[in-house]
Amino acid sequence: MLAYCVAGHHGGLPDAVDYGNRKSLQKICKDADDLPAGVENPLEQLSIPDLPFEPNSVFSCSFFTRMLFSALVDADYLDTERFMDEGRAAFRSTGVDFDQLRTTLDKHLATFQPEGRINVLRSEILSHCRANAAMEPGMFSLTVPTGGGKTLTSMAFALDHAKHHGLRRVIYVIPYTSIIEQNAAVFRIIFPDGSVVEHHSTFNEDALGDDAHESDAVMRHRLACDNWDAPVVVTTNVQFFESLFSNKPSKCRKLHNLSKAVIVLDEAQMLPTQYLDPCLRALEELANNYGSSVVLCTATQPALNSSDLACGLKDVRELAPDPSRMHEAFARTRLEDSGEQSLSEIADMIRARERVLCIVNTRARASELFSMIKDEPGARHLSALMCPAHRTAVLSEIRTTLNAEEPCRVVSTQLVEAGVDVSFPEVIREMAGLDSIIQAAGRCNREGENEALAPVHVFTPKEGVVRAFATKAGCTGSVLRSENGANPFAPEAVREYFRQAYWLNSDRLDHKSIRKLLENPSGEWLFAEAAKRFRIIENEMIAVMIRYDEDADKLIDQLRYAKHHGGILRSLQQYTVQIYEGQFRALDRAGAVEMVLGEYPVLDAMKYYDKRFGLTFPAGAPDPADFVS
Repeated sequence: MLAYCVAGHHGGLPDAVDYGNRKSLQKICKDADDLPAGVENPLEQLSIPDLPFEPNSVFSCSFFTRMLFSALVDADYLDTERFMDEGRAAFRSTGVDFDQLRTTLDKHLATFQPEGRINVLRSEILSHCRANAAMEPGMFSLTVPTGGGKTLTSMAFALDHAKHHGLRRVIYVIPYTSIIEQNAAVFRIIFPDGSVVEHHSTFNEDALGDDAHESDAVMRHRLACDNWDAPVVVTTNVQFFESLFSNKPSKCRKLHNLSKAVIVLDEAQMLPTQYLDPCLRALEELANNYGSSVVLCTATQPALNSSDLACGLKDVRELAPDPSRMHEAFARTRLEDSGEQSLSEIADMIRARERVLCIVNTRARASELFSMIKDEPGARHLSALMCPAHRTAVLSEIRTTLNAEEPCRVVSTQLVEAGVDVSFPEVIREMAGLDSIIQAAGRCNREGENEALAPVHVFTPKEGVVRAFATKAGCTGSVLRSENGANPFAPEAVREYFRQAYWLNSDRLDHKSIRKLLENPSGEWLFAEAAKRFRIIENEMIAVMIRYDEDADKLIDQLRYAKHHGGILRSLQQYTVQIYEGQFRALDRAGAVEMVLGEYPVLDAMKYYDKRFGLTFPAGAPDPADFVS
């Protein structure tokens, strides 16, 4: 175990033996000139040492090696930093404790008045969840209906639980970058400066570098991103899980700080199915052997218990009041199956309603449908082809229009489904996974404005459900035809849906064989190969900067002449759109892209950025079916 850590502390945890033309531990040791006499390969004399826990699998041992590696490389970085730059090292002091965080959160929660049926229920969920904070650390679920206040409830539990058990930090993991800014902004409003670290990056993190002109607050934030040594860290599924299986020192140095932490997985149903098995094993290791608690937080709790899934979790305890009772109490919508409909027929449905949200599965379909209704009063479009600053502005317009009860017809991709606080009197949803449909329903009659159950119309497009959604849509159809179809939003229906979805994917829950690479009982583990294979986003995307407004123009101009780019690039994240390589090449061939400083793409031809559609492409650009947001 120590041999892996020492050999890899600069270049990364190696594979044990030659694999993929990378330098192996075996080769490193063979080339070393300071091994004990007679020892050519430490793996030949491997014996598992006494561990600080009882290993329940070989995976536990390889995981422990990774945690040792994390502690080593972080200590190495920090010691070097203290020696080379004492001033920079001083910025790592956070100075915020959980008592202060809990006090500020309590003050914020006290501003909410428990008036109205929905707010009374939210208050009950919050009180019940906090009352469970003294439970022993481990695996938890928090099943809260959409609009039930799970963001602040889960944070309140996390802080109370951490305080009660002496845990060190809260890691809040969110599936989408499109909503991470919103949740992080909520936490920043509540908590003192410097206590919340938001860690995700549109740009390559290694390219951001240092910035001598950063403010003190920005410097502290950036340094805390290195190793997550902060009271509250808000990050993404991609950042969290890819770090857990990385072999690189820069990504692994944060891992030891996942010990004695409360890890909240918001929208737990979004755990990557193709890596579900290794992800669950890693979460179990943190809960069983490193003193952490894991909270699976969602309105649509996936069937992750061992009784439902062969690789499922054991001893998961529910924190919320009776989920079935809460589902009935929160009932605000009903599902209406609209059957097969063409997009033109869906456009007619939108025109016939003054305030309606229509959610479809792909960017291309959203653009096509919006083109049909764009001249209607209050027509608006939302997709990830719009830069974050653009989406934020449109969402603000939508909320203002809805509050004024003016016409508001919105066509969106699924990015609006999770974490976006809007409430329409009706929702139309393209057939998809049942969890997605329930999330869409959470944007309908959210505050119980209408006493009657509001309709959520689900349609199957005559043009066909794209391949990426076909399996999930099929499972939804199966549930709707079953005895649970009469109450498809109920926890029992959700459980049946996930059991079917996981069963159909049972041979793909570790489709890159990550565990096999890390479970060789001889200790010949392939850390570098596992890191190479573990990619939640398979297709690399390119961040293109958009001259959306004057602020974006100024930042891009500053980038040309600045000596340090890190702070400017972070600010420009609000003005970027992630696109696939083929789309980028199409824009580049059309002369629409300028490479600032030779490496940062800027959309130079703004005719390809529409104020309603967002980024558009020249004729002939590829349009993959999995452009879903």
